[in-house]
Formats: sequence, structure tokens, C-alpha cells
Amino acid sequence: MSTVTKTVKFVITRQDTPESAPYKEEFELPYRPGMNVISALQEIQRNPVNSGGSNTAPVCWESNCLEEVCGACSMVINGKPRQACAALVDKLEQPITVAPMSTFPVVRDLVIDRSRMFRALKKVKAWIPIDGTYDLGPGPRMAETKRQWAYELSKCMTCGVCLEACPNVNEKTDFMGPAPISQVRLFNSHPTGEMNKDERLDALMEDDGIEGCGNSQNCVRSCPKGIPLTTSIAEMNKDTTKRMFKRWLTV
Repeated sequence: MSTVTKTVKFVITRQDTPESAPYKEEFELPYRPGMNVISALQEIQRNPVNSGGSNTAPVCWESNCLEEVCGACSMVINGKPRQACAALVDKLEQPITVAPMSTFPVVRDLVIDRSRMFRALKKVKAWIPIDGTYDLGPGPRMAETKRQWAYELSKCMTCGVCLEACPNVNEKTDFMGPAPISQVRLFNSHPTGEMNKDERLDALMEDDGIEGCGNSQNCVRSCPKGIPLTTSIAEMNKDTTKRMFKRWLTV
């Protein structure tokens, strides 16, 4: 079959409003070499006609960098949560199924509300508190060996794929998921960030914290950036245990 006549079939799970029921809609697009899922969605946006030949509303989705850096285009493609910009059509079995990640509330079509993640990051103080210290000169240096593995943790793009893959993150639990736990390890390792180390560990010891992890290890297998999430969880398990005994001894 020539490139001119070859087509690509998509089955997209859509939802018009947060309250409405989801439904599937099929699209058939002309094939182009090098296509990814985002370029296919752009083609549907340009010409919103489904496989039945009916005009339809353009599919809504999120994307930004198109370089697997921002994490905005996370969706479930052929049953696997991943980044749409890195999902090449040539490597996907057809028909290509595309759906929003089920862990998060749907806003419309493939657009989801990631507030759950951001609330968790706020709770664990996932930042370096430098306000008021900038005029004190250079801060303490991080050892190169620590910096190397900390850099790997800093690659997290808050895409939500690890939460989607985790069986312990669902509508029945408040478990914050792997990403915020790994970020606690990152910021607790920073020479300045460690001043809030105990606060972050205390946050992990609450009901929605680290005890919700079932060690399925789906997160580390699905992470687009290859972040050692299970290693971080193990380290935070150790640190929260030490913190627990310390709290008991100081009561």
C-alpha cells in the first residue's frame, strides 16, 4: 500500500463535560511518516470529521513542549499511560486507542485535572525555601555523588503517569502516589531544603502518605523519565521509621 492511500485508525474516548458520560469516537486519518499521537490529534482538530463522515467537535487535549519534558500530554494509549508526544504511530498497534488517565477527574475529552498531584506536592513542601537567604552569599555545596542521583529525581515532570499506573491510587484511597514521595527525597537531600526535612517526613506519615504504597513497582516501570521511584520510596520508608521513633522518644 502506498503512503498516499495508507490510513491510521484511532478510537478516542471522549467526554463533553466533567459530569457527562464518556463515549468512544472513531477517526481515520491519512498516514504520514513520523506521525505521533499529538500530530494525529492536531489533524483531527484541523479537520474534525469522524470515520462515519460526520462533522464533530475537535478533540480537546493538553500539550506544550512536544519533547517529553513538560508532562502535559499524558494519556492512556493502547492501554498504557504515557506521553502522547513520544508515542510514534509506526510503533503502535492499530486501531490506536486513546483515553484520558482514569486516576484524575476529566475536564473534557483527554484533558484532566491534576490538582491531586499539586495538593500533595504542596503538602510535602516540594520546594527549596530560599526566601530571605539570597543575600547571605552562596549556600552550601552538594557533594557530586549526591548531586548525580538527585539530578535523576529532579527529572520528574509531574506528568501523573506513575499515579495512573499505581493500583493503590484510586477513588477509594487518598494515597498521594509515588511522585510526591520521590520529591520529598529530592528536597530533603538538598543542603538548604533539609531544614524542612522533618516537616516533609511528618507529611509522609499521615494517612495519605507512604503507608499507602503496596510496593507493586508499576510506577518505576511506567515512568517516562526512568526515575528510580521504588528506591526513593524505600529510602523514605527508612527515614519515616527513624522519624517515628524520634517522635516517640521526644514525647
